[in-house]
Amino acid sequence: MTAAPSSGHRGLVMDEPLLFEQDARGRTGVDLPEPEGRAPRLGGLERAGRIGLAGLSEPQAVRHFTRLSQKNYAIDSGLYPLGSCTMKHNPRLNEKAARTPGFAMAHPLQPPRTVQGCLELIGALAHWLATLTGMPGVAMSPAAGAHGELAGLMTIRAALTDRGDPRTTVLVPESAHGTNPATAALCGYGVEAVPANDRGRIDLGALGRALDGNVAALMLTNPNTCGLFEDEVIEAARLVHDAGAFFYADGANFNAIVGRVRPGDLGVDAMHINLHKTFSTPHGGGGPGGGPVALSEPLAPYAPLPRVVAEGGGWSLVERDGTGRSCGRLRSFHGQMGMFVRALAYTMSHGSDGLRQVAEDAVLNANYVMARLEGAYNAPFPGPCMHECLFDDETLRDTGVSTLDLAKAMIDEGFHPMTVYFPLVVHGAMLIEPTETESRQDLDLFCDAMLRLMERARSGDAAWFREAPRLAPWRRLDETTAARRPVLRWTPEAGRPVGNDRPD
Repeated sequence: MTAAPSSGHRGLVMDEPLLFEQDARGRTGVDLPEPEGRAPRLGGLERAGRIGLAGLSEPQAVRHFTRLSQKNYAIDSGLYPLGSCTMKHNPRLNEKAARTPGFAMAHPLQPPRTVQGCLELIGALAHWLATLTGMPGVAMSPAAGAHGELAGLMTIRAALTDRGDPRTTVLVPESAHGTNPATAALCGYGVEAVPANDRGRIDLGALGRALDGNVAALMLTNPNTCGLFEDEVIEAARLVHDAGAFFYADGANFNAIVGRVRPGDLGVDAMHINLHKTFSTPHGGGGPGGGPVALSEPLAPYAPLPRVVAEGGGWSLVERDGTGRSCGRLRSFHGQMGMFVRALAYTMSHGSDGLRQVAEDAVLNANYVMARLEGAYNAPFPGPCMHECLFDDETLRDTGVSTLDLAKAMIDEGFHPMTVYFPLVVHGAMLIEPTETESRQDLDLFCDAMLRLMERARSGDAAWFREAPRLAPWRRLDETTAARRPVLRWTPEAGRPVGNDRPD
């Protein structure tokens, strides 16, 4: 193996130190004089010493973040096959619309009469979402998918409390996203798991046995996290409603059915919609996001505040509920305007027929990947699938190669790995979601790499896999140590985070 350069760099990819390792006291990118004739405004709490920010010149700061961006993998770099995440292309038309000054520069404290266009846009997007889901109420303020789940369950709790029947338990399938049971627990509910049948779908017999007078709701993802449509969903909804409970649908996978199936027609009472997954806004990554919640007629009066309403030829925000039935306010102001603009631009540029094609193409691409990989990889639930296809590690048995080893080797092949070890109900899971915008040529490149790696794994070259990735800026991290002993705050004594070793 060729020795690594003595500098630690790799080609033009620099071995970038942490900002705090570049710190030099007194170094700065700006040089402003002390203001004269102005009294301190901190009431005697003036700064007595350094506040811990690194001293950097302007070129150092610019180069640091530029180099980090060059190491980043993004949807603009290539295929993002993460199952359950729906890493869609973000059209530049959306970005242009979001930068329209009237939207981009609007301030949340402006009086409603000065932001009528913004309120109208929110109302228009809510109308689209209500139409696509077949549900009359839409709460726009939740900040992301998990926040939307919280809004939906708070709405359900408010409705049950209003009828004098608060209840104590929420049913969650074993294959659900982890936010489902977490949200239910946060709302004060006990969580009871519902198993899947041998077809990878919810077991209706187990659901019926679990339903009693204590159950407030069922939280079901459809299509589910095994990439399958819950084809007995109408019967599941009937069982839930007959028990006096509500049907909550996790809308994470709405991209697979948008324009083709209206969840309200299936008996859904509440469903959050991840704007980044179905309507192409960027993934928040902890930043701005959007998770509107569609509500059935029985739940709509309990929606959170504020609400955008059309009245008197204009638009206004309803800040208070005269009936006292609203579940309350979930956040400051009304939501993330930039996400609303992007989502509406995407929706209107596609139209109803285009959105239908989005779902069709997403399902087509996933089934193409499944067809190409089946045989070499084992599908625990044979197709057809919906928007994502699921494989397990059965064909890796006795090779000494794990799902993680194969995923790390994909990095050397030039691809971001698929989702691994989720859903937990499938051993060694590999979940692949190509989305609708990937071409057949790109899907073939990805599938060819997957097939080459399986062939190599079965040839007995397990040691090669355990060294992957070799060509990334960093070698494989010690993930167990990083999880058990995370470096959460840098100090000179701590040095670099554990496990970040350069290749030899």
